[in-house]
Amino acid sequence: MILAIFTAGVFMVFRNKKSHTGINNILPEKNSKSEILKSDIVIPDKKDIKILFLGDMMLDRYIREVAMKKENDFILEKAGSLLKDNDLVVGNLEGPITDKNSISIGTTVGEKDHFSFTFHSSWAKTLADNNIKLVNLGNNHILNFEEDGLNQTEKYLTESGVGYFGAPEKTNLRYKIEELNGMKIGFVGYNQFESGSVEKTLADIEAVKKHSDLVILYTHWGKEYETTILPSIRMLGQKFIDAGADLIIGSHPHVVEISEEYKGKKIYYSLGNFIFDQYFSPETTKGLAVQIIVSPDKNFSFQEYDIALRNNGQTEIK
Repeated sequence: MILAIFTAGVFMVFRNKKSHTGINNILPEKNSKSEILKSDIVIPDKKDIKILFLGDMMLDRYIREVAMKKENDFILEKAGSLLKDNDLVVGNLEGPITDKNSISIGTTVGEKDHFSFTFHSSWAKTLADNNIKLVNLGNNHILNFEEDGLNQTEKYLTESGVGYFGAPEKTNLRYKIEELNGMKIGFVGYNQFESGSVEKTLADIEAVKKHSDLVILYTHWGKEYETTILPSIRMLGQKFIDAGADLIIGSHPHVVEISEEYKGKKIYYSLGNFIFDQYFSPETTKGLAVQIIVSPDKNFSFQEYDIALRNNGQTEIK
């Protein structure tokens, strides 16, 4: 476990903002004869906000087979304690939740070489039960079953109380603003597989920043199985920071990549896998979970947790 604390730079943008608890709205004017006793004023307790970020979650193929035999909760059995100890858990949903079988020619759901993913509808509730209440949909598999698959995904997630952002080609679903302990945190998705994605993401960051205290960008970018950061990706990350992103969390390469700071803002280029059946190399069976702890004065720290993907289908916090 690694702990890194940042008290400047990242939250410099918030120094001139005032906290609004609603108390000022009930105080009497200067010349008023009204009197408010101290005991009448209730100041809410200020608490840290804990948000946990996960990498890629693929719930088909071998994972589906294991879940059918031992139920969904078995997959997350050894990760549950970490997941539930947060105000919000965010991950990348690497495919749609549908009631359909594969559309790939010659393959069926669960086969080893199956690349058109579809996840059983029961997983929406399993995610919610394990406190994974927000997922990124901006990736190269979410449209495996085209628009109907995306619509079904949104339906099942909504019914289970799981939020989402990054939905391709849907402007009103590209980002989501969550209010946690009185702080508004905007989540924006970047998907390199969507046409015009850079321009759309820059516009989304600008729009969300006007209504949020903190903007977090969850990206689907880079090259699969590559641990070295591509220069184009590094430049793009810096461009997003310059546009107003306060933190970048990356996915898609299926391996853990380095993190670094730019202008006091943290960039995690790839968290690797969180749930996946890629057991063909040591790198793809390792992941990273990142917890950010936001203090009431809007400084924040990071805690990193190593993830192990076991060949019995389970995800384990090391």
